[in-house]
Amino acid sequence: MRAYLLVDHGSRLEAANRVVEEVARSLAAHVEPAAKVAFAHQEAAPPSIEETVASLAAEGVSELVVIPFFLAPGKHATSDVPRLAREAAERAGMTLEVLPPPLPEVPDELA
Repeated sequence: MRAYLLVDHGSRLEAANRVVEEVARSLAAHVEPAAKVAFAHQEAAPPSIEETVASLAAEGVSELVVIPFFLAPGKHATSDVPRLAREAAERAGMTLEVLPPPLPEVPDELA
């Protein structure tokens, strides 16, 4: 079974953390019906990547697609999240694909 894991930075503000949860719910309507969609925070708030991957493994997930949820392709999106996801997926015995973060588009007015 495949799962899509949306990962953001995490915040001490609960309202900020709810954003990734809401986006994950929206994403669930657009993936194959048998797939699971989950979310995690890199740091600062639960659930962590490790916790979420372990939970998905317990539900029978064997393929994990991680989607970094960041505004820019900084260190967290390009290095930290992929590393943490790889470590968690290896412990859980899952295959892993990490999607590249989107590059921000420069508005025409600024180009």
